[in-house]
Order: sequence, then C-alpha cells, then structure tokens
Amino acid sequence: MNKINLQKAIELRHLLHQHPELSMEEKRTKKTLMEFLKKHTNLEVRDRGRWFYAVYRKGKGVKNIAFRADFDAIKVEEGIVLPYGSKNPGVAHKCGHDGHSAALAGLAMEVDQQGVDQNVFFLFQHAEEIAKGAVECREIIDEEKIDEIYAFHNRSGAPRHAVQVIDGTSNFGSVGMVIEMKGSPTHASQPEFGKNPAYAIARVITGLEKATKEAGSQGLLLSTVVGVDVGEGAFGIAASEGKLLITLRGEIEAELEGLLKNVEKLASKEGAADGLDMKISYEDRFPVTSNDKKSVDNVRRVAKQIGVPLIELEEGMRGSEDFGYYLEKTQGALFFIGNGEGHPEIHTEGYDFPDDIIETAVKMFTGLLE
Repeated sequence: MNKINLQKAIELRHLLHQHPELSMEEKRTKKTLMEFLKKHTNLEVRDRGRWFYAVYRKGKGVKNIAFRADFDAIKVEEGIVLPYGSKNPGVAHKCGHDGHSAALAGLAMEVDQQGVDQNVFFLFQHAEEIAKGAVECREIIDEEKIDEIYAFHNRSGAPRHAVQVIDGTSNFGSVGMVIEMKGSPTHASQPEFGKNPAYAIARVITGLEKATKEAGSQGLLLSTVVGVDVGEGAFGIAASEGKLLITLRGEIEAELEGLLKNVEKLASKEGAADGLDMKISYEDRFPVTSNDKKSVDNVRRVAKQIGVPLIELEEGMRGSEDFGYYLEKTQGALFFIGNGEGHPEIHTEGYDFPDDIIETAVKMFTGLLE
C-alpha cells in the first residue's frame, strides 16, 4: 500500500474516532467520509441519505464488486487515554468501525490511483450495531447489479494481521424478542383479586430450555434472558404489568426461525393460562451471515498471496453481523483480521482499533480485485 495513502487513512481513523456517533445519528461521520473521498480521489460519490457509496467504473462487460464498511459507534466510555480520544462522552468507537471505514477509504485511494479491471463499489454503511443499516443499503445490490461483496471485521484474541475464514455461517443470526404481559392491579394483601403477570413470565423463562432444544439439532441455538421488568416496586401493590426481553440466537436460519415460533407459542400459552393481555415485538433482527465458498476461497488465496497467517475457524462467531442481508442477495464473504492475542476485546472500554491492520485490510481487498 502506498505509504502516503496509509498515513491519510490512519489520520482519517483518528478523526472518526474523536467524533463517534450512535446508530442512525452518524451525520458528521458520513460527511467526514464523503469529504475525504472527494478530496483525495476522483471517484463518483453517491449520497443515499443515511449512507453513501463511491464508484470506480471500468466499463461494461466486467464484474461489479462491492466492499462494505460500517461507521457507527456504541454506547460506552472511552476508558483509555488516547491523543485522538472520543469527544462525545459515553460514546466511542469500541467495535472498530472507525478502522473499517478508514481501510475502505484507503482502498478507494489505491484503486483510484492505480486502476483495476472491475467496477468497484465502496459502500459506507450506517447503523450496523442495531441491524438497520444493511436493510436499507442492500438495495445497491440490485440497483448496481453487484456480482460479489466483501467485508472484514477486526477480532481480538487472534494473532495480529492473521486472517480468519469459514465456509457457510461466519456470524450467527439473532433477534431481540420483547414479551409484554398485562393483567389487572390489586392490593398486595388480596392477590386473588388481580391478575399478576410475574408467574406467567417466570414460566416462560423456565420453559426456554425446552423450547430451544425442540427448535433444532444441527446448529447451535441460544435463548438468553437479557431483561425482566415486572410491577412498580411498591410493596402494597401486586404487579399487574411485566416485560421480558430475550435474545434468540442461532447458527442456522431455519432453526432460528423455529426457535422464534416456539417461544412465541410458549409465551402465548402461559399468558392465556393466566388471562393476561399479551404483545410480542422484535428488535435488532440480524440474519445468519452465510459465506459463499467460492468467495471464501478467494479470501484464502489472497491471504496466502500476501503472506499473512490464515486460520480456518471451526465454527462461526456467535455475535451477529448485518452483513448477512447482502449475502441473501448476492455471493460474498465476511472474514476476520486479528487485532492481536492480548488485545482488549471489542465493546470494552480498553479497546482501540490497531492502525497497522488498516494496511492488511487494504492488501486483502486489493488482492480480491485481482
């Protein structure tokens, strides 16, 4: 990678890191990235509202290849002293999306200066953390007739610069289920005159293990209670309303759907048994990210070509990624680049994206264009 381009990409990451923005609020981040590309490349830049993409057009009769980077941050304190530390209290780039975007901008400069034999689309996506970005951005697949799409995610615990790959599921699918139950209030001394949802909610929780086991047997399925809120906390009043939050997670999309239906039936059964009104809603819906083997083979080829360690994963990451929405429409792959074996985990206060893996990512992307 051109050293001047690398330095510009690193400076861009530091600038993004200083001004992190949460999902669906990334106005400054998007503007910064668009201005950077307009200043340092001659690429066509197309503004799509909350997201945008840049294009290098070779012409007709060649492949259309896309690369995606996400640019939202998360709710967490910076936690460490950095010369480019977050200036937005309680918000920081602790998932590495600043590095993803900087690497894609670095690739854009390289392609613009050197040229390639494909049409290349540099997709900058918002709101990955809440699974709303790719749902909007995936329309680019049909509009621009994208033949293949790639992305990378940084990963702590893996050797620095090592590329990790897997055929099929690279990231589990998941969905946040919100179960709301409403009964009727009564004095705590006369519980028989009211309808208390606490007991139905408790039965749903204890029934999750069975519902999960019955949903599938080929891939791993998980049901995790993430929140329970029942009653007003006043000792003289019996609870009359309650809310249960569960994250359902699966390695195989069909089995995840089966689990979702099982928990819906369980909640409906237990709510009806106590005569409660019930409502179920969903948040943060991530599909399974299922890599295409041919695309993963391309990643393997490039890793060997540039001389970085290649690690074959035995199973996909349990954490979800909305990149799966693109792979429902075209072939492609998501791979991982190691932050280092002793590097702090993502989503923790001590984490910071390592600048030097920007070059590794750009080399990988460049190789995928050969």
